[in-house]
Amino acid sequence: MTAELPGFVSSPPRLVVAGLSGDSGKTLVSLALLQTARALGLDTRAFKKGPDYIDAAWLTWAAGRPARNLDTFLMGAARVRQTFTRHAAGAGLVVIEGNRGLYDGADAEGSHSTAELAKALDAPILLVVNARKVTRTIAASVLGCQAFDPDVRIAGVVLNQVSGSRHERIIREAIESRCHVPVVGVVPRLLGDALLHGRHLGLVPPPEYPELSELGPRLVEHVGSRLDMTAIFDLARRAPRVGWATEHAGHPGHGGGLRIGYLRDSAFTFYYPENLECLEAAGATLVPISSLTARALPAGLHALYIGGGFPETHASAIAANRPFLDDLRQHAQSGMPIYAECGGLILLARSLRQGNAVSQMAGVLPCEVELCAAPQGHGYAELMVETPNPFFPTGLLLRGHEFHYSRLVSAGAPPPTACAVRRGTGCVDGRDAIVVHNVWAAYTHLHAAATPEWAPALLGAARACSQWASPAPNVGALV
Repeated sequence: MTAELPGFVSSPPRLVVAGLSGDSGKTLVSLALLQTARALGLDTRAFKKGPDYIDAAWLTWAAGRPARNLDTFLMGAARVRQTFTRHAAGAGLVVIEGNRGLYDGADAEGSHSTAELAKALDAPILLVVNARKVTRTIAASVLGCQAFDPDVRIAGVVLNQVSGSRHERIIREAIESRCHVPVVGVVPRLLGDALLHGRHLGLVPPPEYPELSELGPRLVEHVGSRLDMTAIFDLARRAPRVGWATEHAGHPGHGGGLRIGYLRDSAFTFYYPENLECLEAAGATLVPISSLTARALPAGLHALYIGGGFPETHASAIAANRPFLDDLRQHAQSGMPIYAECGGLILLARSLRQGNAVSQMAGVLPCEVELCAAPQGHGYAELMVETPNPFFPTGLLLRGHEFHYSRLVSAGAPPPTACAVRRGTGCVDGRDAIVVHNVWAAYTHLHAAATPEWAPALLGAARACSQWASPAPNVGALV
């Protein structure tokens, strides 16, 4: 098989991998598809429906290039199509992994669902179904999905969690005879659990996966070999040509000469590619920093960007790096602009409590953070900027998302915040975005393609505060 499929230069072969629910096996099948296609010589591209860092990181690993997020709630259908066209052009196979159930959206109408994304991209659907403890009823479920919206094209089905040949035969015959779509893959029971490992926010991220170099061949051998790749490629080739224009979004200027540091290690991995790319496109120089090994921030930074991640699983190592935390606090107190999201908020707090264990953090924010057993905020967020801050003008509505198991704990008055939460949870009392010094620390994540104001805001704060004073040694106690 060659790396080019002729006739699809402007509209590459594409499939949306969807499911009847979460945990149906979409990620397992998507990763196996990408790895197997690459083993066959295809140039692959990957996208993730909705706001997601972990699945997108896995898709990036599997495709060998950055996976992009597509979200009609945040971006709108037109920008989703532009982003897709720009980054999918020339690919031999494009895999778009959905989220949750096929028709699950933001409301009872299924707004912004995987089905709506598939229609926006005019892409056929490969439906992954969990066959555990069910047979012919799966055909009824598939038939119901077909009838629910005739404009949604279910092109093939992959059976997951199949217990044996008899189980497979009954389901296959029922689906193909009643639904008239082919079963193009069968994955045995418990195979996904053996290959991919999860924890509280989803899968373990690639940087923390043990023996990652061996996973690709195992996916190809144990899952890819059970997919009818010829049939799947044929389904992807049937995706119609489209006439969407490629994205010509302008980039913020005024970044020349600015050095923007950002924490990038196994504790902080939640960065959308577009966020970093927008800063670089504006002329800024990005400086990666490890919270685990750096003893101080590099000299000459104009601002710091701290994304999300898993500081809770690295709490002991972060707390042990006291020189870095002290230096970070001193820079914040001296006026360095710091933009922090979720995990970054945790790092800037006084401490992180996990059960009886307490890990000291940087002490920039006047609050502590407690890790809980259940999500404290999960889903789309809308913030109205109400009070002056170093980054965004008042009156601006920000659309983002949040997913955190932690919450703020404060013995005194709530910390000062910039935003009222119109949708979502935020950090305290219907508010989000703690503002201390020139620091913005929020639970809400923003995507630069969905919030074009984001990159200019960070660069503007860096430029405006480029003359902030260098930190003096041994600046006081924690805030």
